[in-house]
Amino acid sequence: MANHLGSCLCGIVNFEIQGDFDSFYLCHCHYCQKDTGTSHAANLFSHSATLVWRSGEEAVTSFTLKGSRHNKSFCKVCGSALPCTVIKEVLVVPAGCLDTPISIVPTARIFASRKGVWDKELISVPTFDGLPE
Repeated sequence: MANHLGSCLCGIVNFEIQGDFDSFYLCHCHYCQKDTGTSHAANLFSHSATLVWRSGEEAVTSFTLKGSRHNKSFCKVCGSALPCTVIKEVLVVPAGCLDTPISIVPTARIFASRKGVWDKELISVPTFDGLPE
């Protein structure tokens, strides 16, 4: 069983995930584009892992889009995406909020037909290890 540590950008919220992830989806749906501001959300899913808030649980809030199952939990102070516990049967953890490395690779891209037009030919875009000069 794996343990993973995570936090928000401002550091107020810290948490631990006790257990393994079942899947890792890159979701290109319109809702995920809106709430991440980019082409996809990168979320880990677990039906058995446990979330333990180490600090800042009072700074965590959630938003559920009316008429959908789309939910996002985030820090009230800095807006960072955080684990979602609103859906009782599954823990959803944004991959980018983890501070420890994960060994699971993405299981699949979902809603790929809805990818942003800027995300169609990324292989041809120049790549830099840091900010270009």
